[in-house]
Amino acid sequence: MTHSFKIPNSNEGQTQLQSSADWQKVIKEYLDPPNPWNLTVGLFICGYLLAALSVWQWYQGSWPLPVLVGLAFLALHMEGTVIHDACHNAAHPNRWINQAMGHGAAILLGFSFPVFTRVHLQHHSHVNHPKNDPDHIVSTFGPVWLIAPRFFYHEYFFFERKLWRRYELMQWGIERSLFICIVIAGIQHSFMNVIYNLWFGPALMVGVTLGIFFDYLPHRPFLSRNKWKNARVYPSRIMNWLIMGQNYHLVHHLWPSIPWFEYKPAYEATKPLLDAKGSPQRIGIFESRNDSLNFIYDVLLGIRSHKKRRSKMRPLAKILPSNRLRKQWINLIHKTAVIPNPNQNN
Repeated sequence: MTHSFKIPNSNEGQTQLQSSADWQKVIKEYLDPPNPWNLTVGLFICGYLLAALSVWQWYQGSWPLPVLVGLAFLALHMEGTVIHDACHNAAHPNRWINQAMGHGAAILLGFSFPVFTRVHLQHHSHVNHPKNDPDHIVSTFGPVWLIAPRFFYHEYFFFERKLWRRYELMQWGIERSLFICIVIAGIQHSFMNVIYNLWFGPALMVGVTLGIFFDYLPHRPFLSRNKWKNARVYPSRIMNWLIMGQNYHLVHHLWPSIPWFEYKPAYEATKPLLDAKGSPQRIGIFESRNDSLNFIYDVLLGIRSHKKRRSKMRPLAKILPSNRLRKQWINLIHKTAVIPNPNQNN
């Protein structure tokens, strides 16, 4: 599903598209369900084909290991977009096929589709909330390069909040049982080397990729809960294909049912509206000295407090050997604290 829409220039945007009703007409072009054969279906099929090719070449071919790992990484990277769109019912117009694609992508990724869906929808409901946004913890509780292991917090969040509905707990049990059975079979039949090299390793790499481009970069500096500013856009045709539209993440937050391949045209059609709302439209890393220092801090340490005076990190100052170091530590806590504005919810 692709649409063409005349993008108004700034003057036309002010005169022709002033009301919310006008903008609803613009964005409606992209809210329709995708066609039965669409790019997400292609990603799902290609992901499984590449995964099968990497395993086949492991046993039958002579391709070097880096090539096989690259194929496996690409397969899982594709399925990351599939499971994401499927949880928003944007992967396929047929509900059952959409669910099947979501579960299929989850199995290949080593995820659980019910966990991913319910936790991700909580993220959409509470963007940048220190306690209720599970992805906020993933992004702000350690260095960026260790972001992948923090995705295990999603499973804890799912059970701690009792997010499952109807048959989803059973679905979680089936998918987790399948995962365990594959690992046990790998141990019993001596193919754990395949699992390590072509599944766990690439999955870890994809976890870092998803963490950076789905969670960390789109939401930093993690301060606003205003729906027009709680995520960002950094336009790029190349990045649009490399990370499958996540550089237009704010568009996804505003209109979650738009499939990934429509983010870019939807952004271009609504850019005057986003400009008027003051939505962030840059990557936001090197725009100022403060941005750069915060990014370096996130790469090296990344643990951010949500309270300046009663921070759980503040008592660590007591173990430092000098008053100077203690003051520097407390100053660092203050400078890097993430305290979203509770009044910016609309």
